[in-house]
Amino acid sequence: MYVRWLRLSTGLILATYIILHLLNLALGLLSIGAMEGFRKAVTEIWYHPVGGILLYFSFLTHFLLALWSLYRRSNLRLKAWEAMQLTLGLLILPLAASHIIGIRLRAELFHVEVTYPQVVAKYWLEPWLGWKQVILVLVIWLHMTIGLHYWLRLKAWYPKALPVLYLAAALLPVLALLGLARTGLTIAPELASPEWVARLFAPYMPQQEAVLKPIEHWSLAVMAGMLLATLAAREIRRAVRNRYGSFRMSLESGRRVIAPVGLTMLEAIRAAGIPHASVCGGSGRCTTCRVRVNAGLDALPLPNDTERRALSRIEAPRNVRLACQTRPRRDLAVMPLLPPSASAQVARRLGAVQGHEQTVTVMFLDLRGSTALGERMLPYDAVFVLNRFFAEMSAALKETNGHYAQFNGDGLMALYGLERGVEAGCRDALAGAAAMFRRLAALNESLEAEMGQALQMGIGIHTGEAIVGTMGPPDAPTLTAVGDTVNVAARLESETKTFGCRIVVSETTAAGSGYDFARFPRHTAELRGRTEPLPVFAVDDADALTMQPA
Repeated sequence: MYVRWLRLSTGLILATYIILHLLNLALGLLSIGAMEGFRKAVTEIWYHPVGGILLYFSFLTHFLLALWSLYRRSNLRLKAWEAMQLTLGLLILPLAASHIIGIRLRAELFHVEVTYPQVVAKYWLEPWLGWKQVILVLVIWLHMTIGLHYWLRLKAWYPKALPVLYLAAALLPVLALLGLARTGLTIAPELASPEWVARLFAPYMPQQEAVLKPIEHWSLAVMAGMLLATLAAREIRRAVRNRYGSFRMSLESGRRVIAPVGLTMLEAIRAAGIPHASVCGGSGRCTTCRVRVNAGLDALPLPNDTERRALSRIEAPRNVRLACQTRPRRDLAVMPLLPPSASAQVARRLGAVQGHEQTVTVMFLDLRGSTALGERMLPYDAVFVLNRFFAEMSAALKETNGHYAQFNGDGLMALYGLERGVEAGCRDALAGAAAMFRRLAALNESLEAEMGQALQMGIGIHTGEAIVGTMGPPDAPTLTAVGDTVNVAARLESETKTFGCRIVVSETTAAGSGYDFARFPRHTAELRGRTEPLPVFAVDDADALTMQPA
């Protein structure tokens, strides 16, 4: 817990520093005077004793935490983003050492104020230093944005803010480098004058370099030594662990993993090359790595504070554990509860550990005449059309807060209201149906020449209690729903043929939405498996579903 808090707090301090630094460089697009004015204001923060201690403590701590992260991993089979984050974290301090020593340490030891004209002139006269600075900016920025992304993506508001944040993440470093380049071009004519260069660097004395250069070399040597010591410690730990035996973990898929005692379940699974969900990277924040322990539960160590808090947040039963936090010492059997592709949205969803009762709105969609489509077209062309169709339907679901729960060849099942509540789920489902028919019309128009006949579909929508949870094969479970509500929604889709309409909406959904359905024909549907007829509305004008509440 404390390591995670330390990583987050020092990371936020460094993020504040780099954002202010890049904004300062971007002001070079205006003038050198603007850069210098902003630098002096920012200097008041970081040259203050408290600000300076926080900043350089954060630089050092972040480097040490990167070494700790490297040490604690039992193997280096990492996801691409984890490998990049770790590598960039190890590079920041070595790349920044000369910059820190040449500017801050010079100011502290020799009371020399380093200005932007001096820094940019140095880069212009020694281009390799300039390119090194560009690389440093990109390394820090990438490390920062990856870290912030994987921290914030578990927040409910984050997906909506992504477009703005992506734009800012792309623009700021570009503007900063352009500002740096413009400043260089501004002073480049002056650099042809030896007298001007001599006056600019007059505060720089040879004795300063005689002191600072050895410090830079020693600092790089110490950091390299720390990295080598960390790698050596990993090998020593591996040898020690091998002396304490191993455990065997049986997975629901039939695979068996043998790993040395001391590894977490997640590390053991990944070391065997088996994909496993872990949205947060194994820090115990997201719960997507959770497993159900089918055998060996009593032999497992008790959950630590991080695991206990995470599991209580989703109200997990006793036999559910986090693979990233649990270190078995004896043989056990487990079943992953989420697919390897589980997203941050699933991580935020309460009760997604196993099936639970929830009131949801279920939509069934069926594509009419798919068999005839296959007869009229070449197989490749038919697949192309179907893929386009389902891509459009999936996009409609995404824009109306729907969840793609099931695919059955020529139709799909979607769930609404998983997170937004019953009323919002009813309205979202109606908006989703309208969006689907709009997208179908556009698709038919674009593919008219290829198909020769427009695609048609029917939709059934019903709201009620269902069992919602992750179901399916052990290697690829899916978040879906089962129960009478699902069966009714499927039957209502078939009733579109009976009533000669595009959409059949149950009275339950209509009432839950708060919309006025008086304009639509009302029927009672006799559904197989139900003793009582179900009141429904037959809708042919999909756009009319999105009318304002009564």
